[in-house]
Amino acid sequence: MVNSPGASKITFRLLIASLLFLAVPQLHSQAALLLEQPYGVFGTVNPTGHAAIYLARVCADTPIHLRLCGPGENGVVISRYKGMGGYDWIAVPLIPYLYSVDDPAQVPDQVNEETVDRLRDHYHETRLGAFGENLPPGNFINGGWTQLIGTAYDRRTYAFRFATTLAQDEKLIALLNERPNESHFNLLYNNCADFDRLVLNTYFPKIFGRTIFPDAGITTPKHLTYQLLKYSKKHPETELTILEISQVPGFRRKSRNIHGVAESLFANGYVIPIVFLNPYVAGGLLADYLVRGRYPVVPKNLDEVAPDHMEALTQTLTQPGAQPENPLETAHEKFPGSEPAATLVSQPSHP
Repeated sequence: MVNSPGASKITFRLLIASLLFLAVPQLHSQAALLLEQPYGVFGTVNPTGHAAIYLARVCADTPIHLRLCGPGENGVVISRYKGMGGYDWIAVPLIPYLYSVDDPAQVPDQVNEETVDRLRDHYHETRLGAFGENLPPGNFINGGWTQLIGTAYDRRTYAFRFATTLAQDEKLIALLNERPNESHFNLLYNNCADFDRLVLNTYFPKIFGRTIFPDAGITTPKHLTYQLLKYSKKHPETELTILEISQVPGFRRKSRNIHGVAESLFANGYVIPIVFLNPYVAGGLLADYLVRGRYPVVPKNLDEVAPDHMEALTQTLTQPGAQPENPLETAHEKFPGSEPAATLVSQPSHP
């Protein structure tokens, strides 16, 4: 059988198109598990720290309603805290979450208590004021709305960055927007790390769960990070990278290293009374600490991201293999009327 000239031209064009298709990088978004060190008096008593999720392609119309980002937006940090007016989670743009300002150029090199209070109060009045009294100022037990902004003035943060797809981001948006945003916070079994476990299982189904050892079945930021590291070693497509977000000096003493539950009991001496009350329980805690409780999760000599150079954390990941996705077009198709917004000023409705 002899091919006609027309068929040969079509075959040639298809071949060229295929080669171009393979040569164009596929745009991947990314997210990061933020491992935040403990600080202050409460951080001494409970050195398990805090965990939050940064989503580079997910933004928000209000702090309690998510959407896909538009051009120039750097995503949000979603976190669960106790005492947030009955809300289970609140989303804050990345730069305000870290530094209490919208413009990275406004971040001071060094701060004092007066400067931090001024920056936080200004952002609260201009961006979070719509919540009214639903976001309390906080106290010794509950940190209040100040926990949502300017975290880099309080502590050092480590970002464990991994690749995501548009479909995964859309799935998470739908999940969090549709489920009731009502707090059932419990320090032992429904804490910040439990919320992050829900988010991570959206991206990596059935990977993150509670374990008896370590930490007696309690989900902790450190063990959640360990599970992510373990998964990424077996799955290089995760593209896990680790970055450090330094604590801005001057406001507080340097934040402390993060511990798990068993590790905290030994580090703070809480295990001593347990020895007298029940030596068998103390022995179990010791075994937990020695076998599973001392695992390292933060390597040394990490690359640092500065306020005016956040690209290492916010930039889009790329892989060869397919045409780039258009997240903005998809956003308008799936969420009509979702125009890009640089600030969160819409009136939230309490669930």
